Amino acid sequence: MIHQYKNNGYNIVMDVNSGSVHVVDDIVYDMIPLVEPLVNEGIKDADTIRAAVLNLANLPYPEEEIVEAVDEVLELERMGQLFAPDIYENYVFDFKNRQTVVKALCLHIAHDCNLACKYCFAEEGEYHGRRALMSFEVGKKALDFLVANSGSRVNLEVDFFGGEPLMNWDVVKQLVEYGRSIEKANNKKFRFTLTTNGVLLNDDILEFANKEMANVVLSIDGRKEIHDKMRPFRGGQGSYDMIVPKFQKVAESRDQMNYYVRGTFTHNNLDFAQDVLHLADLGFKQISVEPVVAQPTDDYAIAEADIPALLEEYDKLAVEMIKRKKAGEAFNFFHFMIDLSGGPCVAKRLSGCGSGTEYLAVTPWGDFYPCHQFVGNEKFLMGNVDTGIVREDIRDEFKCCNVYAKEKCKKCFAKFYCSGGCAANSYNFHGNINDAYDVGCELQRKRVECAIMLKVAEAEMEEA
Repeated sequence: MIHQYKNNGYNIVMDVNSGSVHVVDDIVYDMIPLVEPLVNEGIKDADTIRAAVLNLANLPYPEEEIVEAVDEVLELERMGQLFAPDIYENYVFDFKNRQTVVKALCLHIAHDCNLACKYCFAEEGEYHGRRALMSFEVGKKALDFLVANSGSRVNLEVDFFGGEPLMNWDVVKQLVEYGRSIEKANNKKFRFTLTTNGVLLNDDILEFANKEMANVVLSIDGRKEIHDKMRPFRGGQGSYDMIVPKFQKVAESRDQMNYYVRGTFTHNNLDFAQDVLHLADLGFKQISVEPVVAQPTDDYAIAEADIPALLEEYDKLAVEMIKRKKAGEAFNFFHFMIDLSGGPCVAKRLSGCGSGTEYLAVTPWGDFYPCHQFVGNEKFLMGNVDTGIVREDIRDEFKCCNVYAKEKCKKCFAKFYCSGGCAANSYNFHGNINDAYDVGCELQRKRVECAIMLKVAEAEMEEA
């Protein structure tokens, strides 16, 4: 499978199955779609392919240049870097039979929040249920479950999530202490992370987080007017002025590494690149700003009609990032970060985040769900910290959730980068986990294109 596109003056060719990316001149770019169907028909003879291409009318290039370009295409094919076969589809048949190894938990340490974000899928932290704080006893059982179900895996991840986890900070500290106390005896290493809106952040919390948290996610939507509109306190007043200096302190105290400022853009700020750049201008180097996922009835939801503007916005952002990198003002944008040399393992490429199998969410009272976005939907209640996983049918359904189980993914060039997208989004929009959220897919494809273009531009800068 080949995907070709032009971006910022580059002719980019992706060979989806091999993962190869090529930057080519105009004639090679034009020859690839002419050669591809011939190769796919099983024609191997170079002379036959050259003759077939030359027989096409109205090619705007001299014959000798066409022959040379076709030979370049065939050489890449011989090297396995163009028209590569799909070697992964049979691999997924083993997924259901694999031993389930739990690698990560999302601990809902607080089903409560001090903000009233308008797009919050957690309903101000309540998750379709009651307000509650996780007890140390429940959290301890969750960590014990993770250790017991992680097989021989050493590195385990625990994210303190909410609601707002700082509303239950003492229990966070107790659980970190407990986790550290059982690492050596069990040959495990916990990687703790924290997601916070920053309202309760103070120097003591920051000191502890810098010692124990491998990553900290800081929620902020960008410009003051955008942030305060969507992330107010319950009384309606904005939270921007309170959190910005705190977040700047976090970023500097962590040497601009191992954190993200994470925002959400909506129909209200289709010019979201300005929010990304605003965060960069505030001094943040690790930035993630993502599209809201909302039902069409929500006035802030992204509509299909918004997609062209958003695609253009991603292009604008990518070009500006190149300019800033050249000027010594580089920053990372999470959705443009891509590894072309290695990337994730095959299982990760095919099945994504591992929700429902390798990754589980735990409510304050100890119930297990496939991920934080399914919490509160009783159809997906898998068990609890006392009984373990009792709904193995749910686990097996998620085991088989992969790019080959989704018709929309099979022919999509981005499938090995997005791994089929979010199961929760698929369920919320289509009623099953093996579909795909169409608006999200359109934006994801553009992000992959921009990410690869940025890699090309970076390579060009290094050569200069």
